[in-house]
Amino acid sequence: MTKTIIHFILLAVVLLLVQVVCNKVMLLGIAMPIVFIYVIMRLPVSLHVNWVLTIAFLLGLIVDVFNDTPGMNALSCTLLAALCRPMFRAYAPRDIQEDGLLPSMLSMGGWSYFKYALTLTLFYVAVLFLIQAFTLRDWLLTLERIGASAALSLVLILGIDSLVNTGHGEGL
Repeated sequence: MTKTIIHFILLAVVLLLVQVVCNKVMLLGIAMPIVFIYVIMRLPVSLHVNWVLTIAFLLGLIVDVFNDTPGMNALSCTLLAALCRPMFRAYAPRDIQEDGLLPSMLSMGGWSYFKYALTLTLFYVAVLFLIQAFTLRDWLLTLERIGASAALSLVLILGIDSLVNTGHGEGL
């Protein structure tokens, strides 16, 4: 158990550092890679909801501090954390919905995990960019940013999941 906690902390630190750098990158002026939400998606299903929400809030707050976005990521992360368990239950095959399971391509299967990650990534990006825009004046640009950032982030998250699970059996 302690080994898993250490792995999660290391993964969170690495992805937070990567995210701070990624927030300075805007591909084609619309797509921003968001990778740190993988840590929230990866939290064990059996982890108490209070811990999940607290961890997600703190991760979002750390990103907010480094990017000078007052509470936007913290709110988006907290809402994402509240959605993780219901989405896992909706997409994971019934025979693998056991406590202590870490959502991943290995544990859920490729298609189920893809739907899980897509839904959560799209939700997070939509909430974040709608909060940032806070208007429907440039709604087309906001939709483009949501779609492009969600697609880029999903590809990166699937890649990170493949790397984290390579050679470790169940991985983290």
